[in-house]
Amino acid sequence: MNALQIAATGMMAQQYSTEVVANNLANMNTSGFQRRRAEFADLIYSNHERAPKAGSRAGELVPGNVESGHGVRMGSIYRVSEQGSLTQTSNTFDIAIQGKGYFQVQLPNGELAYTRDGSFQLDGTGQLVTENGLYLQPGIIVPQDAVEVTINPSGEVLVTNDTNGETVNVGTLQLANFLNEGGLEAFGYNLFLATEASGGAIIDSPLSAGYGALTQGFLEASNVDPISEIAALIKAQRAYEMNSKVVQTVDQMMGPAR
Repeated sequence: MNALQIAATGMMAQQYSTEVVANNLANMNTSGFQRRRAEFADLIYSNHERAPKAGSRAGELVPGNVESGHGVRMGSIYRVSEQGSLTQTSNTFDIAIQGKGYFQVQLPNGELAYTRDGSFQLDGTGQLVTENGLYLQPGIIVPQDAVEVTINPSGEVLVTNDTNGETVNVGTLQLANFLNEGGLEAFGYNLFLATEASGGAIIDSPLSAGYGALTQGFLEASNVDPISEIAALIKAQRAYEMNSKVVQTVDQMMGPAR
């Protein structure tokens, strides 16, 4: 009986859905995290041919083919890239992007990765790095004698030194955009890699057309809504239970034939 296999695919689909929800809830306090949503598709159909029948009107034929489904499969795990709320930290080197764009960081192999997590700090040479020590690109070096650092919405890094109180511009932060954000590959550590599906990074300054503004002293929270995720978890649980009930029922139906 195909119903056993069909119900099994339904149980597997709800298992995947539960795993996606679990990952969202686990990262609800991860800065810059973008929640995922599982998408499903029905499997190929069997076509049982049957001769057409005459309809109620003269010369009318009613199609006689019968299609039967084979269950469901995982289609994709879609990343929802909507803006998360901004949380004030008052940390000088915490920077949130309000709008579109990604920070660029350099991996140890020289490749560029992209992130919405703006929790930066200084290394021993005064260069801005992520919490994992990856260099922000383009590189920004804050002088040792700096007494105040201001990062304005357009990305300019203005440093006031303690020698003469002069304020100088030590660089401008830039953002990356992509034609298809959904095509970015999740790398872990809040990082993404560009792929053929996402297209190459398009670099420009904050506040340029299509790019967000920077907000110093804030971090972007994850866009996970715990209430919606719990509702999705309950829905997946109920669907899993119903599919398991189908398995039990089919097993009982096959009992007399054994």
